[in-house]
Amino acid sequence: MADATVDPDVQDGKGLAWLSYLGILLLIPLLTKKENKFCKFHVKQGLVLLITGVIYGVLSAIPFLGWFIIAPIGGILILILVIAGIIQSLKGNFWKMPVLGGFAEKFNF
Repeated sequence: MADATVDPDVQDGKGLAWLSYLGILLLIPLLTKKENKFCKFHVKQGLVLLITGVIYGVLSAIPFLGWFIIAPIGGILILILVIAGIIQSLKGNFWKMPVLGGFAEKFNF
């Protein structure tokens, strides 16, 4: 029996929202589910994570500091956020990433 309290945007969007956390693949839910608030929420978070990943990539190229401190720690943290985002979107949750989630709210599209 279906739960009457389930948000239709969540049900409609969770099949694609998880792609938001896989880099450029965030364009798929963004372009196919433009009006879906669940997909938009996760696309914004995925975009912040993508930007963070690019910054991380640049910083990890710094000799010594980047190679031995930034690269391993940053890589693990980004991977954890990607996995958590995918899991939460598949569960149908509006999960706000720690620290970075606040930046996602600033996007308006």
